[in-house]
Amino acid sequence: MNIRLFTQTDQPAWDEFALNHPEGTFFHLIGWKKVIERTFRHKSYYIIAEKQNKIVGILPSFVVKSPLFGKSLVSVAFGAYGGVLALNEDITSALLNKAQEITRKENLDYFETRNLYRQDPDLPVKDLYYTFRREILPDVEDNLKAIPRKARRMVRVGADKYKLRSETGRDDLLQEFYEIYARSVRHLGSPVYPKALFRNFLREFKKDCEILLVRTPEGKAIAGVMSFFYKGEVLPYYAGSLPEGKEVAANDFMYWELMKYGCENGYKVFDFGRSKKDTGSFAFKRHWGFEPEPLHYQYYLYNLKDIPNISPVNPRYQRRIELWKRLPLPVTKFLGPMIVKYIP
Repeated sequence: MNIRLFTQTDQPAWDEFALNHPEGTFFHLIGWKKVIERTFRHKSYYIIAEKQNKIVGILPSFVVKSPLFGKSLVSVAFGAYGGVLALNEDITSALLNKAQEITRKENLDYFETRNLYRQDPDLPVKDLYYTFRREILPDVEDNLKAIPRKARRMVRVGADKYKLRSETGRDDLLQEFYEIYARSVRHLGSPVYPKALFRNFLREFKKDCEILLVRTPEGKAIAGVMSFFYKGEVLPYYAGSLPEGKEVAANDFMYWELMKYGCENGYKVFDFGRSKKDTGSFAFKRHWGFEPEPLHYQYYLYNLKDIPNISPVNPRYQRRIELWKRLPLPVTKFLGPMIVKYIP
C-alpha cells in the first residue's frame, strides 16, 4: 500500500471514491478544498492510500495556525464532517498515522478528525457536537404531517397569517443573504465569514449550492439559508434571520420551504447539520422532530495534554462574546473575517 499526497490529476478519482463510499460527505469533495484554499489560504494535506494505482482510502485535512487558538491539523476545516474514508481498518490506520506524522512534522498542537462514526478506538473523543438527519418522504403533505404539531403550527403561521414567501436563487440573492447572515451571527456573538466564502461556494459548486430567502409580503428579505446538495441529500449549512423574523416564524417557514423544495426535486434526506448540545439550535432541531446523533470528533494530541475547547460555549469566551454583540455591524463585518479564518 502506498500513502501519498493528492495532486491535481487525482481529482476525478478522489471525488469518485468519495461519492461511492457509503460514509462519503459533501465535505470530502475536492471542491471543498478549492474553496477553503481560495478563501482562507490555509495549507492543505489531502492524503491518498492506493493499491495497484487505485485509490483505497482518502483523508482531507488543513493546517490552521492561530496565535489565539493554537496550531492544528483539521479534517476537515470548516466542515461538519470529514475524516478518513477507507475500504478497511488497516487503511484507516495507515491514513491516521500519516496525519499524525504530519502533525509532528509541522509541530502542531493537535490533529482533529471529524467523523460520523468513531474511527480509532484509542483516540479520545469530544462529546459536544450532534447531527440531525431524517428521510424526506416522497409526498409533500406527508412531510408536513411528519413535523411535530407545534412546529407545524409555526410553519402555517408564517405562511397563512404573515403571508411569507420564499425565493430560491444563487448570485442574485447573495448580497441580501450576506447582510442577513452578518447581522444574525453578530447577534449570536460570533465573527462573520467573508462574503468571498459564499461567493466561492456558489461558483465552485454551481447547481449543488443555492440560496433560499424568506420575504415579507412587502418584499423585504428577513431570513436566508445557503444549502448544499449531495447524493440525494439537502444540507442547509449557513443560515440566519433578522430579529423581526422571530415574530413571524420566519425560521420555521424557511426550513419547511427548503424541505418542500427537496421533496419536489427528488431529494431523499434532509441533513439539518451539526449543533452543539444544550444550545438553541440543538433544541430547535429536536422541536422539529429530528433525533440527535453524536458526532465522533477525535484527537491526536502532540503539544497539548487535553482536548482543546475553542467552542463559544466555553465559559472563558463569554465576556468576549458579549462584547462582540455590542460592536457596530460594520466593525464586525470588517474584523470578523480576520478572526473566523482561524476558527475552523
